[in-house]
Amino acid sequence: MKVSEKGCAICDATWGDYWDEVEGQRMFFCCDICATQFKNMVNEVKTRTGWNSVDEIRVEGDYRGRIVTALNEESPYRFLIRFGPNGEIRKFLEMR
Repeated sequence: MKVSEKGCAICDATWGDYWDEVEGQRMFFCCDICATQFKNMVNEVKTRTGWNSVDEIRVEGDYRGRIVTALNEESPYRFLIRFGPNGEIRKFLEMR
């Protein structure tokens, strides 16, 4: 899965040293909360789209809300997502 190459897979932070496996790929996160958010987000995308996997995740925004484009074989799925303090999804709004 292609993600940000600058830092944390969800927030781009470069501090921290937390690694976790997502979809069989070892990924860098700044902390365990970001890893939980990312995994919950990927699982929600797969549930809503019926995709078996996600090829790429593009994230814009911050903790107040992120606009995300997920790609599977070049088919885009765009949504707004907000998380709670423990990484749980609080809001998920599909965008066209």
